[in-house]
Amino acid sequence: MQTNRENLTTIVFDLGGVLIDWNPRYLYREIFDDDEAMELFLAKICTPEWNEKQDAGRSLKEATDSLIENHPYWDREIRAFYGQWEKMLHGPIEGTVKILDYLVKQKKYKIYALTNWSSETWPVAWDIFPFLDWFEGILVSGREELAKPDPKIYELLFERFDINPEEALFIDDNLRNVNASKAAGMDAIHFTTPEDLHTFLLDQKIIPVPII
Repeated sequence: MQTNRENLTTIVFDLGGVLIDWNPRYLYREIFDDDEAMELFLAKICTPEWNEKQDAGRSLKEATDSLIENHPYWDREIRAFYGQWEKMLHGPIEGTVKILDYLVKQKKYKIYALTNWSSETWPVAWDIFPFLDWFEGILVSGREELAKPDPKIYELLFERFDINPEEALFIDDNLRNVNASKAAGMDAIHFTTPEDLHTFLLDQKIIPVPII
């Protein structure tokens, strides 16, 4: 279902990959001598699936200890994931932050965020990125012990912030989460680049004039 843009009242942003450049490779390129070994480690040991459980509320200690128990050879590399986690943050995605800034100042839409993020690493991001304070509300998966694409987290978002999903648009870089949003009744677009997002928002007249 596509939101009638004339009835659009709310825009919801994902954070990592949309507004914040987070990638474990920024850290692990310092640890591994070659990209092939690094990619194998991230595909087989510290996998996205493993990380997602922390986003859904599992403690960092439990996650680290259980992984080391299963893969003791990789003890140092596993401990680095959260021990040096801040190095995975490569700064804001400036083009998207500029879009967010415009939408906030436009004061036409309610602006929220829905993010898969560990409750334990979230305070680090909050301290680093001032624009997180621009949102009217942020739903952090680790605090709720729910993570996208679970339908319940979308339902919680609607309830928590009194969002009518038929009047909302969600922006996420993970196609799985985009599809889950649509299934929950909230229209969504797949983020690829700030430039493509800007073009979409212009085409839909959500942003009336070019800004980037």
